[in-house]
Amino acid sequence: MPVRRALISVSDKTGLTDFARALHGLGIEILSTGGTARALAAAGIGVTDIQEWTGFPEIMDGRVKTLHPKVHGGLLAVRGNRAHRQAQEEHGIGDIDLLAVNLYPFEETVAAGGSASDTIEAIDVGGPAMIRAAAKNHESVTVIVDPADYHSVADELRAHGGSTTLTLRQGLAAKAFARTAAYDAAIARWFAGHGGNALPPYFAIGGKRLQALRYGENPHQQAALYRVAGNGGGIANAQQHQGKELSFNNFNDADAAIACASEFDPTKFAACVIVKHANPCGAALGASPLEAYRKALRSDPVSAFGGIVVLNRRLDEDVAAAIVELFTEVIVAPSVGEAARRILSSKSNLRVLTLEPWPDPHAQMLDVRTIGGGLLVQARDTSALTGAPKVVTARAPTAGEWLDLEFAFRVAKHVKSNAIVYAKDGATVGIGAGQMSRVDAVTIAVRKGADAARAAGADLSPIQGSVVASDAFFPFSDGLLQAAEAGATAIIQPGGSIRDAEIIEAANTAGLAMVFTGVRHFKH
Repeated sequence: MPVRRALISVSDKTGLTDFARALHGLGIEILSTGGTARALAAAGIGVTDIQEWTGFPEIMDGRVKTLHPKVHGGLLAVRGNRAHRQAQEEHGIGDIDLLAVNLYPFEETVAAGGSASDTIEAIDVGGPAMIRAAAKNHESVTVIVDPADYHSVADELRAHGGSTTLTLRQGLAAKAFARTAAYDAAIARWFAGHGGNALPPYFAIGGKRLQALRYGENPHQQAALYRVAGNGGGIANAQQHQGKELSFNNFNDADAAIACASEFDPTKFAACVIVKHANPCGAALGASPLEAYRKALRSDPVSAFGGIVVLNRRLDEDVAAAIVELFTEVIVAPSVGEAARRILSSKSNLRVLTLEPWPDPHAQMLDVRTIGGGLLVQARDTSALTGAPKVVTARAPTAGEWLDLEFAFRVAKHVKSNAIVYAKDGATVGIGAGQMSRVDAVTIAVRKGADAARAAGADLSPIQGSVVASDAFFPFSDGLLQAAEAGATAIIQPGGSIRDAEIIEAANTAGLAMVFTGVRHFKH
């Protein structure tokens, strides 16, 4: 289809003048609006202001400028339809063969923390209407919503004597509808959050593809990374400084590690979390990142091989030197010192990322999962221990046990269910994850502790004198008694079993301190 007339109306003016010059050089008439028209005129490119074309001025501070029959008729007219041609002739509506539009920066306004009035004003109305009209009529009209496509469109116009192919137009139309869908989804999410209704009757989700990934969880699966507007900080917003591209599994594991590490206030504790297959295999607090890393590594040095390391404080030279001693896939920290970067650069495949601002663990976000025929949507588990959990045994925890109980329960929140976490001196010493039976999770965690002791050349398992956290209640006393036999001295769990009285009696008999939180942390 030949392109004789183009309408350009863009907020993002990247590549604008070069593209417009290419159109002008092919003899294509250019219509434009407001700031775009002024930018083109200032560059010496001939342009007709949309007001001249429609015979109607821009009104209401530019809110109404392209919502006009001469614009939409020019985009929607079916070129071979006699009735459409007759209507065009009757009303003086000329064809518009190419539309280049990018939308008001709504997502950017939200991300920048714009006021409610500024955010609403950043909602584009005319732009999506034009895009949808042009995309619907892609049999005849070329629609561009991304400046990255200017070059390919200009090349095709030159190659085909000022015309575009249906293949190109179909691809651009698909991209156009996806763009308006993601834009509307961002608006819908903002209104839902602003109105206090996070789960509205209609749920929309959309994002911008940041990169295609080599594959998904397995090589036969396609995958890509998308950024969702308005979701705050997170791994999708991290800056990569070195190393290979992150894989699907890298992103997933790093997200899990960041979520766990962000549980701990960096102004109070240096925290380190090491994740393998989306489960923490080691987590610890320390006076410094180096101390936290060494303690986390001792929890399960075998599983840490090829893992993801996340620190909640600046990564400096000393901890960088320790990390590179073990094969690590990804490191994430708020910042990285120059000396540390030089050390890490010796491992060319090691991915090093920084994430600033550091995520708020209490930020209201949604978890979205696909199921056959639909979506499961829930608020993210942002609950934390507030106040003192209820002591239900004759013995209350000691001050040291309280600190470890709270730490262990926060980590258990990020371990796949059934989850059991042993902790001692601000570090995990045994983790049982993702088991069908809670007793199995207890057993695995104890074995992990024994394995770590052997790896460290210690005679005594670190489970001795530890505390244990369970993400959900103990349905029977067998798991609790097994934990006590392994050397645990205190337990934290949600409570709520019909056998709570039996569990409490067993804990008292074993001399354990036990507290109930009333909050469950299933993670499937």
